[in-house]
Amino acid sequence: MHIDHENELLDKAKAVRLASQKISGKSEREKNNALREIAEQLVKNTRAILSANQMDMDHAKEKGMPNPLLDRLMLNEKRIHTMAKALEQLAELHDPIGDVLEKWVRPNNLHIKKIRVPIGVIGMVYEARPNVTIDAAGLCIKTGNAVFLRGSRSALQSNKALVSIIQRALRSSDFPPESVQLLEDTSHDTANKFFRLNGWIDVLIPRGSSRLIQTVIQQASIPVLETGAGNCHVFIDETAIPKMAISIVLNAKTQRPSVCNAIETVIVHKKWFDRYGTDLIEALQAAQVNCRIDPLEANQFPELPIATEEDWATEYLDKIIAVKIVDSLNEAIHHINHYGTKHSESIITENSDHVAIFFQKVDASTLYHNASTRFTDGEEFGFGAEIGISTQKLHARGPMGLNVLTSIKYLIEGSGQIRE
Repeated sequence: MHIDHENELLDKAKAVRLASQKISGKSEREKNNALREIAEQLVKNTRAILSANQMDMDHAKEKGMPNPLLDRLMLNEKRIHTMAKALEQLAELHDPIGDVLEKWVRPNNLHIKKIRVPIGVIGMVYEARPNVTIDAAGLCIKTGNAVFLRGSRSALQSNKALVSIIQRALRSSDFPPESVQLLEDTSHDTANKFFRLNGWIDVLIPRGSSRLIQTVIQQASIPVLETGAGNCHVFIDETAIPKMAISIVLNAKTQRPSVCNAIETVIVHKKWFDRYGTDLIEALQAAQVNCRIDPLEANQFPELPIATEEDWATEYLDKIIAVKIVDSLNEAIHHINHYGTKHSESIITENSDHVAIFFQKVDASTLYHNASTRFTDGEEFGFGAEIGISTQKLHARGPMGLNVLTSIKYLIEGSGQIRE
């Protein structure tokens, strides 16, 4: 279908706003049926999705897209089945809409209830990852919200195929298909207008690179739920069990390097490193990770490039890791709070006092003890899916699931009271 880009933005904004008013009152059963229908259609249309994704992949390779971003863009049968499974899991979760959060009675006998309600229209701004299309649509449908998607040019064919399948499934589920809209005009000028659709979009959620997130924050006139880039760390404390520490670092770095909860720096206590540092470096190298070593240990590992100030601050999203050596827990915490992006941080230690201090003093949305940072994920937390990982401190923090996509409403029952 030909899209008139000049009118597309406002036409779809009006349609998604109208749809949001229609779906806000849908029952839990109706919403769950829609989610299951989308899941079924995803699996049935796997071949069409993969064909569209291959077009995006071919174009991205021609443009020289880096491997980490290619990995984010790529779909295969396993990933499509994973997306479908996430929708089925969402359908099994409790619907938060209508939940009574608080209730009380005032001295004048007014009965007050505070309940969860849909936000309205969510504007989703994201890069490369077509799975976000499904996550965002699923979470919004479950919470009675409509969603206006603005993906990147690199994933346009994949996103068009996915949204077409979603809308077809919604139509067969007696849902307004306009509940999920895709902005096909990916120009920067139209994006800037998208960020200023006050009255049509209630909140923007950017998900992608630090550059994208900052662009949305700086240019938007709509409230923004800020997600964050992931310059994450594992700190190996003096008492860390060597085998556990090395295993966690390898998982946090290599299980999927291109995602935001992978670590970029391993911080190691000097006493631990003196005993087990060679084992750690050799394990990373065996996993084909390029190590950049703290200048303090340059003599011990002359073959490794020396880590710079830029390395401490870089989100590589690749098989590259910086190795920082510290003399104390406080020095590790200082480094994390200075260079981290308030995403996910882990301490490997057998000292419970150090765990308590780390948990208290590290400023991040998600903290771990003796576990990989790769668990910072809506599905891993039992949320079914996530619409992003918030690193801000207002309204939402950490993996954002269903409850984050709700607002509140106060309902007051009276018996003729008037204010004097």
